[in-house]
Amino acid sequence: MNYIVEFSYLLAAVLFILGMKLMTHVKSARKGNLLAAVGMFVAVAATLINMKSGDASAGIPASIGWPYIIAGIIVGSIIGMLFSKKVKMTGMPELVAILNGFGGGASVLVAISYVWAKSSSVLSLSDIITVMLSILIGSVTFTGSMVAFAKLKGLIAGRPIVFKGNNLLNGALFIVVLASLVWAVIIRSDIGAAHMMLLAVTIISSILGVLIVTPIGGADMPVVISLLNAYSGLAATATGFVLGNSLLIITGSLVGASGIILSNIMCKAMNRSLLNVLFGGFGQAQQKESKEGEYQNIKECSPEEAALILESAKSVIMVPGYGMAVAQAQHAVQELALALEKKGVNVVFAIHPVAGRMPGHMNVLLAEADVPYEKLKEMDEINNEFKQADAAIVIGANDVVNPAATQNKGSPIYGMPILNVHEAKTVIVIKRSLGAGFAGIKNLLFEYPNTLMLFGDAKEMLKKLTQEVNEL
Repeated sequence: MNYIVEFSYLLAAVLFILGMKLMTHVKSARKGNLLAAVGMFVAVAATLINMKSGDASAGIPASIGWPYIIAGIIVGSIIGMLFSKKVKMTGMPELVAILNGFGGGASVLVAISYVWAKSSSVLSLSDIITVMLSILIGSVTFTGSMVAFAKLKGLIAGRPIVFKGNNLLNGALFIVVLASLVWAVIIRSDIGAAHMMLLAVTIISSILGVLIVTPIGGADMPVVISLLNAYSGLAATATGFVLGNSLLIITGSLVGASGIILSNIMCKAMNRSLLNVLFGGFGQAQQKESKEGEYQNIKECSPEEAALILESAKSVIMVPGYGMAVAQAQHAVQELALALEKKGVNVVFAIHPVAGRMPGHMNVLLAEADVPYEKLKEMDEINNEFKQADAAIVIGANDVVNPAATQNKGSPIYGMPILNVHEAKTVIVIKRSLGAGFAGIKNLLFEYPNTLMLFGDAKEMLKKLTQEVNEL
C-alpha cells in the first residue's frame, strides 16, 4: 500500500511541476491549470488511502472520519464554485490575499491538531521544532494576509499605518517567539506546558503578522501579496515535515521558492530591497512628497482631438494600469485597439512588472478581453520602442510612468525602473483627475509638452475614442 501512496505522490508532484511550466504562457495556461488540478486530485486520493491505515508510531488513529471529510469536500467545493462565479477579475488581488491567509491558517490548525492528537506522548525534538515553525509562519501568513485583504478591499486605510517604535516592537516580538521555541524544546517532556507554549506562540505570531503588514502601503502591495504567497508555501512545507508527508514538502517548497523568486523580481522592478519594503519608511516620504506644488501647463484634450491624433498615427503603445482595472475597461481597450488596427495602426501593450495590485494583474485582465499574448510587451522589451511610437495611451497608470523616477533624486520612487512613455511623440493620459497614485506623489509626465490629459472614466473615454475613430 505504501508503494502505491508514494508513487501517487510522485505522480502528483510531476503534474504540479508540469502544470507550473505550462502556466508560464497564456496559450498553455489553461492546460497547465487542469494538469495541476488533476495532480491535486491524485494527491488527495492518495492521502485518504494513507490515512485509512493510520500511523501508530506517530499516534495518529486509524479512524478516518469520513463524514467530516465528505462534508469538508462539499462545503469547500461550494465555496470555490461561488468564488469562481462571483469574484470579478478586478477582485483577484483581494481573493489571492485571502487564499494565502487560508493556506497559512490551515497549516497552523494541522500543526496544532497533530500535537493535540499526541497528547499522551512526549514530543520529539523534530516534532516540536517543525510544529513551532509551522505555527510561526502560518500565523504570520494568516493575519498578514487578512490585513492585506482589508487594505485592498478598502476596509482599512491603504496608506502605511506606522507608529514610533514599530520596527523595534516587531523585533522584540520575534525574539520572544524564538525564545519560546527554545523554551518549548527544553520543556517538551511536559506535554501540558508545551501546549501552553504553542498557544502563546500562536498569539504572538498572529500579532506579528498584523504589525508587519500594516506599515506597508498600497504601492508595495504587489510585493506583499507575492511574499505572503511564499510564506504560505513555507508554512505548508513545515507542516509537511510535521506530518512526514513528502508531497506536502515538495508542493510547499515549490510555492515558497516561486513566491520568493517573484518577490525578488518585483523588488528589482521597483529598485527596492525586500527589507526596504518590509521596514522602510516609504509612507512618511510619500506624505511629504505629495505636498509639492500644484500642476502647471496642463493641456487637456477632447475625445475628438485624441481620435484625430490616433487615427493619423502609424504606431500606438497602450499602457494599462490599475485605473483600467477599477473601471473594468479591458474590453473597451481591446475594442479601441481593433478599431485602430482596422485603420492600419500598429498597436501593442506595454506591461510594467508592478502594474496593478498583483503580479501579472494586467496580463490576466487583457487576456480576459482576448488581447493576443504576442501584443503584450514587458518593460525591458518595449522601452526602446517609445521613441519611435507616434502615440502612447496611458490608461489609469501613474507611478510606473512617472519620469520623477529617473529625474528627481529627492523623489521616493527615484531609481525605480519606469515605462518611458514620455519619449513617445504624443502621450494621451486617460485619468479621472490629477490625483496621485499609490506612491502619493506628483507625476511629472502630466506637465510634459507632449502630454495631453483626457479626463474621465477610463471605460467611458475609451468607448468615445473608439466611436470617434470608427467615424473618421
